[in-house]
Amino acid sequence: MYDPSHLRTFLAVAQTLSFTQAARRLGLRQSTVSQHVRRLESTAGRQLFSRDTHSVELTEDGEAMLGFARRILEAHEQAAAFFTGTRLRGRLRFGASEDFVLTRLPEILEGFRHDHPEVDLELTVELSGTLHQQLADGKLDLVLAKRRPEDPQGELVWHDRLVWIGAERLRLDAASPVPLIAYPPPGITRALALEALEREGRPWRIACTSGSLSGLIAAARAGLGVMAHSQGLIPPGLVRVPPRAALPELGRVDFVVTQATRPTQSRVAANALATRILQGGVSPHTGR
Repeated sequence: MYDPSHLRTFLAVAQTLSFTQAARRLGLRQSTVSQHVRRLESTAGRQLFSRDTHSVELTEDGEAMLGFARRILEAHEQAAAFFTGTRLRGRLRFGASEDFVLTRLPEILEGFRHDHPEVDLELTVELSGTLHQQLADGKLDLVLAKRRPEDPQGELVWHDRLVWIGAERLRLDAASPVPLIAYPPPGITRALALEALEREGRPWRIACTSGSLSGLIAAARAGLGVMAHSQGLIPPGLVRVPPRAALPELGRVDFVVTQATRPTQSRVAANALATRILQGGVSPHTGR
């Protein structure tokens, strides 16, 4: 009933909320992407996206289609692997930033391990900047991490706005330096937060440094300060800092999956996991 190619296109648009970005990811013309979505909507008899010249959003029926699309594609890939006799083997060194513990990534990794039990999957959780460096040094085969929007490396999973968050009861004194909760260098959100504050000439001080997301969240919940964070992944117990705090805009950040540029024995396994991540919905737009 549902064409797998149409479902893959639908998921790409749902993750990026952009027909242009989806076309770039899939290597298709934008008109083809639009055609796939129209045909899927015709088959379903429902509108899956509300769109105008400025934005693309999932409708309620589009949200429902996400789960069906993922399960259909997973079953399709499992059947193809079974009947072609494809069995992935070897070692796959995969790095992910801590941001993704709040998404479907653990479920995706569990499914990958189930379908490819002969792949020795080695997971590294680190800062995005560290992961990109380890990938460049040949210490990792595949990375799922943040990047600056102007950085061309990697395949876009989704992009999001960075916002200031903190405890609901937190009150900032405009006459005092901004108490900042941040990852240590080379954290990308740390760098973007400091750049934004310095552009505005706003004094700041480091109130907490932790390489662990749980450590940062604990400090923020305790009211020690504010932190820059993805708008779509705000942890429970924390809220956006209200406009009256007059904190500077932080801009956007991209979340990408990036493979090693040099050929490795794990390339096939890395391709398979990257495809599963891109189709599996680790973004906040496709459920957690």
